[in-house]
This record gives sequence, structure tokens and C-alpha cells, in this order.
Amino acid sequence: MKPRLVFVHGIGGPRDVAAELDAWLRALADGARAAGHAKRVLDLVQGWAADARFAYYGDLFGGPQAQGASASRPGEDADTLLVGDWLLEALDERLEEPHSDDEVRILRHACAQLAPQGQSQGLGSGARHVLSAANTLLSLPGVRALGDWAGARLMVGQLRQVARYLRRAELDDEGLTLDARIRRRVEQALAPDGPTIVVCHSLGTVVSVETLHSFPGRIPLLVTLGSPMGMRTAVQPKMRPQPLKVPGSVDRWLNFWDKDDVIVGRPRLEKFVLPSERSVLPVSARVDSDGAWVHPAAKYLAQPAVAGPVVEAIEAATGA
Repeated sequence: MKPRLVFVHGIGGPRDVAAELDAWLRALADGARAAGHAKRVLDLVQGWAADARFAYYGDLFGGPQAQGASASRPGEDADTLLVGDWLLEALDERLEEPHSDDEVRILRHACAQLAPQGQSQGLGSGARHVLSAANTLLSLPGVRALGDWAGARLMVGQLRQVARYLRRAELDDEGLTLDARIRRRVEQALAPDGPTIVVCHSLGTVVSVETLHSFPGRIPLLVTLGSPMGMRTAVQPKMRPQPLKVPGSVDRWLNFWDKDDVIVGRPRLEKFVLPSERSVLPVSARVDSDGAWVHPAAKYLAQPAVAGPVVEAIEAATGA
């Protein structure tokens, strides 16, 4: 039996599932080739090496208009303020290793917009400050194009998906909250009776870790890419279960971050995620991609340090 390879995406608008699966597999194949696994490239792309699945849940957030529109959904202002907390923490981290004086100027201006001095502000004015800061960040090279953000409202609307997931609200007709419906999508992609290698990105890392805590199957390898789990205010304390620990189903957890990924925050998960009962801990490693906007999943997957262990885990599971 072939092992299953499940990709779990992060924030963003609607996706073509088949096209996304192909793009992620091709990026992984590029990384595999660079890692010395050229003989496995065709197997990966054609789906011969593993039963590859793309766990898609983006439609549960609504269409593009819902993601970037003005406040109209209950809790939207609070979600926007949580995005502001996330951005402020991320930008403070980024300012410790800026690329240029121009980047420092932009980041400091955005921070000042997120935390204006001497102003008393309500939720509405706070939401406006977040939009202003997002508009400032869109002037960073590459962010607007590679994030596929036409403007600040769309950018904040998509970042707000993290807050919406963690708010545990938005019940459907069955009484399931949005986060539960998202986890159900991911669980449906996992193999109930065989090994599953899980590769997840951004918000998908939060979703996957929470999902795997209740999954009874075997996960030989969990790979997290560009994870926001280290955000001390916006993400980490809102995850479940608390305290954060490695899911018991996971045999090995590799976590990767790029030093230029402003979404990540504190990247070394092993410093605050407790080990599982089998003493498994996350192992974090830095990768360095080219370009100004390094958060996209394809940037990470094309790294040999990421792709190599995934291919090796597939080979090991095939021989098991």
C-alpha cells in the first residue's frame, strides 16, 4: 500500500484543488532534485510514490468579497484587532534583522499605525489602524504581487482567517463551528488505515496540529512550514489543547521557517511545545529563500532541507 501524502494550505482566497496539488507536488519535486533524490521526481509528480491529497477548506471562509469586504460579520472588528496584534508582534521580530534602511522605515511606520501613541481608540478606530498599517506593508517589495493582494482590505481579510478559526464561532446548520468544519476537512484527507505524511503551511499548521490530536492513525512525519504558532498573543494561547504539546499520533515533527518570513514570529516551536508521551518534540530549522516575499508554500517546498526528509519518509513508509 502506498503511503498517503497530505498537503494542508494556509490563508488565502478560493483555490483550484487539482492545480494546487500539482503545484505543490512540482515544488516538492524541485526540492527533492536539489536534495539528491532526482530518481524520485517523476514518481512524486505522477503520484506513483504516494497517494497525494490536497486538504482544501478555503471555501468555508466564503468568497473573495466576504474575505475582503467591510465589517459586516459578527466579531469581524475583534478579528481585525487580533490581526493587528499578530502583525505588531511579527513586525517587532522582523525589525531585529531588517534588510535595509528603507525596510526599517516602512516597518516602523506600520508599527506606529498599529500602536499609535496617546490615542484613546474604540474597536472601529482600531480596525482602521490595522487597515492603514496593512496598506503600508503592501509597499514592501514583492508583498502585493506574491501575496496576491490587490489592497489592504483583501490582505487583512485573508489574515483574519486565522482569527476566525481561533474564535471557535460561526455555527452551521449542524451546530458545527467554523474551526470544527475545517478540521473535519483535514481529517477526511488522512489515511485511516495506513501511514500519512502531513505537510502543512501557515494557518494549515495550526489546523493540522489540532486535528492530529484526535486522529488515531499513524503520522510518520509532520512538516510545518511558515507556522504562526509562535505568536504569543494572537495564536499560541488560543490553540487547543493547552498546554501545547506534540500529538500522540506523530512519530517525527520537522518545523521550517525562513528568516525573511514576517508571518512566523517565534519560529523555534520546541521552546514552547511540550513533548508527546513518546518524547517526540518539534525540530526547527531555518531555510533561506530568494525573493522579497518568502511566505508562499512553494518557496518552502522547493528547499532541499524540506523536500529531502519528505521523500525519505515516503520511501521508509513504502518499505514498512
